[in-house]
Amino acid sequence: MVERTTAVSIRDVAVRAGVALGTVSNVLNRPQKVAEPTRKRVLDAIDELGFVRNDAARQLRAGLSRTLGLVVLDVANPFFTEVARGVEDRAAEDSLSVLLGNSDESEDRESAHLDLFEQQRVRGLLISPLGDLSARLGRLRRRGTPIVLVDRPAGANPYSSVSVDDVAGGRMAVEHLLQAGRRRIAFVGGPTTIRQVADRLAGAQQAVAAGAASLEVIGADGLTVETGRLVGQELIGRAAADRPDAIFAANDMVAIGLMQSLQMLDHRLIPGEIALIGYDDIDFAAATVVPLSSIRQPSELIGRTAVELLLAELEAIESGAEVDHEQVVFQPELVIRQSTAG
Repeated sequence: MVERTTAVSIRDVAVRAGVALGTVSNVLNRPQKVAEPTRKRVLDAIDELGFVRNDAARQLRAGLSRTLGLVVLDVANPFFTEVARGVEDRAAEDSLSVLLGNSDESEDRESAHLDLFEQQRVRGLLISPLGDLSARLGRLRRRGTPIVLVDRPAGANPYSSVSVDDVAGGRMAVEHLLQAGRRRIAFVGGPTTIRQVADRLAGAQQAVAAGAASLEVIGADGLTVETGRLVGQELIGRAAADRPDAIFAANDMVAIGLMQSLQMLDHRLIPGEIALIGYDDIDFAAATVVPLSSIRQPSELIGRTAVELLLAELEAIESGAEVDHEQVVFQPELVIRQSTAG
């Protein structure tokens, strides 16, 4: 038997079953219109030939996709993995699929994903934008693609959004360090062109200003474990008196990297000499060598809520009603573990 190397078409099914193309289409889309013997003959032909319907082409012809696009900053960060899980679970409840794009904190990659999703005619777009995309997103919206910002407040922009009050979260983290008696505090993470990082830093600065302490901002070009390791190595090279006595890391990944480097110098360094707190409360935070204190975000709920807002916009658009842009802001939660104790 010669292996078939080309896709089976609806025409091939019609020829095998000895029916018209329209009859095959009815079996696939309106089976109640086809007599049982004819329907069985078509289904048998489909099984024999291994025919798979091309839903993408069908949806394009109908002008209606069943796919949502999701762009996140870093899919390697478990926080965004959990957000994506929430998006996918909620989308599946409405029989929608999700295309995931990882910008990896790169404007070029972000732009490429937006181009691809526009070409794919996604039903709607969920995005955690890297910078100011108002012009690009505005063009997509004018072409009929509704947009919801994820983990980023919309502010004055005409979009629905789901976010966490990161200023409050940053303030909460540093207030906790101050209550633990720490006064020489460092903020580690970046870049501050990422809105979430800038807001967390702003909150830290507010807390320090009210708490008679100092805040050293140690800039970084990423939010990864490796970023934290590199900063940790720099801190190890300092004299003990020049090190901070507490660190607020912009996210848990940076905090884990810091812990790995600092523990190599002395396993008692955290929390003995340096208290350490992260942000996001990913699953790994509780499983580090010294369980990590963190600021918790409701990651899966953020994803689910973003889809809810998008579906509400789609319903309004399809019914001809006015679109009501809603901005949902969740409050963060302080989770205290051993890394800030003592």
